[in-house]
Amino acid sequence: MSELILVRHGQASFGAESYDKLSAQGARQIEILADYWRTLGDQFDHLYSGELKRQIETAEGLRSLVTAPDAIQVHPGFNEYNGEPIISLYLRDHAAADGFGDNVQLPITDRKTFQLVLEAATTRWINDTLEASNADAGYESWRDFQARVHGALDELMQRHTGGSRVLVSTSGGVIALALQRALQLPDNQVLATNWMVHNSSVTRLVYGRGKVSLASFNSLAHLEVPAWRDLITFR
Repeated sequence: MSELILVRHGQASFGAESYDKLSAQGARQIEILADYWRTLGDQFDHLYSGELKRQIETAEGLRSLVTAPDAIQVHPGFNEYNGEPIISLYLRDHAAADGFGDNVQLPITDRKTFQLVLEAATTRWINDTLEASNADAGYESWRDFQARVHGALDELMQRHTGGSRVLVSTSGGVIALALQRALQLPDNQVLATNWMVHNSSVTRLVYGRGKVSLASFNSLAHLEVPAWRDLITFR
């Protein structure tokens, strides 16, 4: 049997000029994960990353654990969905009716408000009640996102067999769809799973002989010690 090991990127820079880079805390989370695996003697055969900066920075922090450490294979199939156009459509067409008021605008810097708006927006996204046009740049439908991620997972499982251990640096939405691929979850449970995924957490899929199974989800063994528990984050 072979294994896909999906790592959610370390904490990104919420509230900064650019969200898409690791915060100092996020870089430390990945450093601790790499040290933890190194102590266990873990090594991996292949390393993939989405195209986003926070994903690539996470992969860089894990590169030394791969038998071919010079080869980070960047794959757009593991990019996170683009939340900004989803939220923009929601704020334009639905937020006022849902009770958020006219004063909620992008960028949303309050973490609690951002999470509430994102949950409401992505619920409408999955239910296909957001109305996007060609002018809404960067928008990807739920069905397109789902097909992209499932296709990328299937591609890696077909390419790497014979006991391969494949490490993938990605994001929470992609990991939630990996669970759907393994457990046949209905769509309305996928994003609820997404909100559970911690920064730098590890999810493992075992595959072979036409089957895919979930071995572990959202593991934080590297941080679940008294010295590091303050580093556990969702966003």
